[in-house]
Parts: sequence; C-alpha cells; structure tokens
Amino acid sequence: MLIKLRGGTVYDPMMGVNGKKLDLYVRDARIVRKPQPNETIDQEYDLTGMVVMAGAIDLHTHIGGGKVNIARMMLPEDHRSDLVPRGRITRSGCGHAAPSTLTTGYRYAELGYTACFEPAMLPANARQAHFEMGDTPIIDKGAYAMLGSDDFLLRMLAAGKDQQLINDYVAWTIGATQAIGVKVVNPGGINAFKFNQRRLDLDEPNVHYGVTPRQVLQSLARAVYELGVQHPLHVHGCNLGVPGNVETTLSTIAGAEGLPMHLTHVQFHAYGTEGDRKFSSGAARIAEAVNGNPNITIDVGQIMFGQTVTASGDTLSQHRNRAVASPRKWVIMDIECDAGCGVVPFRYRDRNFVNALQWAIGLELFLQVSDPWRVFLTTDHPNGAPFTSYPHLIRLLMDRAFRNDALGRIHPGAAQMSAVGSLEREYSLYEIAIMTRAAPANILGLNGRGQLGVGAGADITVYRPQADKEKMFARPEYVFKDGELVVRKGKVVKVTTGCTHTVRPEYDRRVERSLRAYFDRYHTVSLSNFRIRDEEILTAGGRLEVHPCQHVSR
Repeated sequence: MLIKLRGGTVYDPMMGVNGKKLDLYVRDARIVRKPQPNETIDQEYDLTGMVVMAGAIDLHTHIGGGKVNIARMMLPEDHRSDLVPRGRITRSGCGHAAPSTLTTGYRYAELGYTACFEPAMLPANARQAHFEMGDTPIIDKGAYAMLGSDDFLLRMLAAGKDQQLINDYVAWTIGATQAIGVKVVNPGGINAFKFNQRRLDLDEPNVHYGVTPRQVLQSLARAVYELGVQHPLHVHGCNLGVPGNVETTLSTIAGAEGLPMHLTHVQFHAYGTEGDRKFSSGAARIAEAVNGNPNITIDVGQIMFGQTVTASGDTLSQHRNRAVASPRKWVIMDIECDAGCGVVPFRYRDRNFVNALQWAIGLELFLQVSDPWRVFLTTDHPNGAPFTSYPHLIRLLMDRAFRNDALGRIHPGAAQMSAVGSLEREYSLYEIAIMTRAAPANILGLNGRGQLGVGAGADITVYRPQADKEKMFARPEYVFKDGELVVRKGKVVKVTTGCTHTVRPEYDRRVERSLRAYFDRYHTVSLSNFRIRDEEILTAGGRLEVHPCQHVSR
C-alpha cells in the first residue's frame, strides 16, 4: 500500500529540514522515494498548513519492572481517580501517576510518541520488565540494564580485576537481559545501604568492598564505550535531592575524563546551599559545565506541580524521602545480589519553597544548556511528573510570557532566587524536534528512527499549528506507527505492537564460567534461566530490532 502525505511543513533535524513544505510517501512501514508517474497512490492525506515531525522518543521513562508494578499496586486511589473505560478498539485501563501498561501505550501514542525506554531494568527482574513492556501497545520499547551496585561487579572492582574482564561481564549482562544500554543508580550506594550506610559520596568507599562510586562510574563508562554501545553510560549520580549536590555533579562530569556519559534527571542533582534556607539553584554552573564538555549529555527530570509517585532504585534517597510521603505510605526493598528499590508517593506544590525552586531549576537547565542535541525533555516519569505533562512543559519552553506568568504564581521566595524570569530564550519547533526526536534517536543509535528521510521507519506525527503550544502538542492530528494510522485527532484508532530495541556487544564467552559458579552459589535462579531468549520477547507478537555496536579499539 502506497500512502502520500501531501504538503505538510516538515521539521526533520536529522535531514536538516527546518519548516519546509514537503510531500512524504510511505510503503511497507518505511518512508520511500517519490513514486513514478505510473504508480498508484492508494491513500492520500492533505497536510497543508500542518506541522510534520518524526514520532517522538522518550529516552527515560519508567514503564516496566518491579518498582513500577509496586507503584501500581500501592496506589489504588491513583487508579480510582483516573479510570479509562474500554473503547471500541482499546481496552480499559487506569492510573495517572502509575498508569497500567495499556493506558501507558495509548496515552504515549496520543501525544505523538512512538518509542519509549525504561531506564532502570534490574537484571534479576528483566524478564518481568520485558513482559510489561511487551504488554504496552503501539510504541517501541527498550531498556537499560542496571549495574553498579551488583555484588559480582563490586567483587571484581575490589579485587582489581582487569578492565577487559569487566567489559566482558557488562557485555554479557546487556545480552542476557536484552538491553540497549547500561544504567547506574547511585553507584555502589544501593549496595552500601545494605551495610547500613545512609549516604555515599563520590569518593567515599563502600564499607564492605572498599570501592568508591567514582571507581564504579569510570569502569562502567569505559566498558560501555569500549564495547561500542551507542548510548553512553546512563548515570543517576550520588546524593540525589541533597542540598549541595551540585558539587558532586560537577565532580562527576570532570571524573568522566572525556568519556561519553549521560547524566539523567539532572534537576535532582543541581542543588546549592545558598540563602537562608540553605537551598538554591546550581543550574547555571551545571549548564556551563555541560556546554564546556561535549562528551556530556543530560536529561532534565523536570518536576511539575501535582500528585505523582517516586519510584527509584536509589534506596538511599527513597529511605530519606519516606518522611515526606504523600499519602503516608512507602516501600523500600532489597533484590537478591543486584540492588533494591523504593517507592514513595509525593505531591509537588507550587507554594512550597523547595518544590517551586525545583521547578525553576529544571527550566533553568533547559534554557541555559545551549545545544538542544545534548539536553533531553523528560520528567523522569513518574518521579518528577507523569509523562502526560509534556505538552505543558513544551509550552513553558516555547512561550516566555506564559513561563513568566507561571513564575509569578509559585512561592515568591523561590521565584526571587530563580533566574527563570531573566532568561529570554524560547525554543523553536525545530529545537523541539531535535530534543524529542532526532537527538534521542541519535544517542540511542536507533537507525532509521527520529527522522523522515527515505528509508526511515514511518513513525510520523502531524500537528495542527496553534498559538497555544500546549494544546497543539497535546492532540496530534495524525500519528503513524510503522506506516499505519494509529491516532487521529488525539485518539487511538488502531492498536498495533511495537518492537523491542536491543544491542549485542561481543565478549569472551569464558566469563560465563565465573558467572555460572557465582550463580550456583549465591542466586536463586540458574545462569541458563537468567538469560532472556528471543522467543520470550517475540511471543507477545512484537519483534526485535538489534542495533550494531561500533567497535572501539583499546
């Protein structure tokens, strides 16, 4: 079937197209060249006056895995407040802060998103994470394997093992868990919590292994780089949420020593200690460091006001945050020899000084990091806010007057300490397309995604222009997934199944000898059952898309 999308105004940063009126042609899930005069157009859409972009990509959103399911189970009030009835082609679902798998897929598609990536897939829980993601309709999925507090790695570092052996273990883990990258959460800190440490700074040793977070970060960053995995080490740093943690973040950037590194939800790691309340913004210093270090990329983790739930592998910070749970319930748990997690519901309030300044710090980061290819639009769903708040966030970035009106409604002390009011930058449609489409596809190595060039996957979102950019981005006119129309006028009209994106770096198979002995002694699952087979992912009707690793010589 040949489809023609006629006369839309295209924004495609991958191809260098900035607001140009073009026709697009789609056949067999791909964008194709203009057909010959004798070829028949089977279906045509008139997109005159409309904005056309590739499908959006969220590189950091918690949509599958143990902590997400815990959040779903512990928040029945979240389900009651947001029930989605069964539709003609959609199934019923629920949840605002922690939506069900079905609701997650539908709502992402209805916002124009066609791919989402779970950023913290615990290897011991990877099978469940993949099953949940497989149950999430329409969108493509992928996940980052979570390492850095696992006993096997910490033993290797404590014993001074060669970097090549660490690389082999990291590569084996990526392959065994069907991941597309590696995430580290509070490096070594989740493990330190098990030995009764309540904080772990960048150069503070774990009391049991004698290994510092800096050692963990450097070894994992080097492993990911030398294995040729496209996405850099995805780093949730030390001291999340702690006043003064801006110093830790700056030290982490310097500690990368030029290696590619992605710092995630940086808003939560950008706090100073100035002022009477000993809480201030460090966003300008971090933005300056990011601008000066091209090896560093970040996503923001913007908070938005309202009810949500924080779900994180960072047991240190979640144990501390349990005191401010709203409603008053929480879960902290340990998981085998890997790591742990904490789930704490929370409500961000615009008249609360700390929450208001957090909101402003996120916007300062967006507006002061100069290169939109190296800063990504996230709320760390659901930790900063549900992903359904993205249209509102986009308007804040594109409309200075709207942003300043919002600044005037927050806690006056926070507004006074913020630089937001003095920042004149307004994002353009082209920059939004970079930050939400081209740049995520580029950093993840998603060949043929995030763009509209010939041969690319036909993931296409069409918006009707409006002065109110929140309304515009909240309700796409059309969304095509793999060339099929799945959303019309902001509502799902067809349910499809997306693919799972993975990488498979090479490694020395002899590492499995040590792993098998370790699993037999310490784990409750055998090494052979730990590995996720292709057919387990394919059973749900999806497909696997394996992206190449670019070998780096050592």
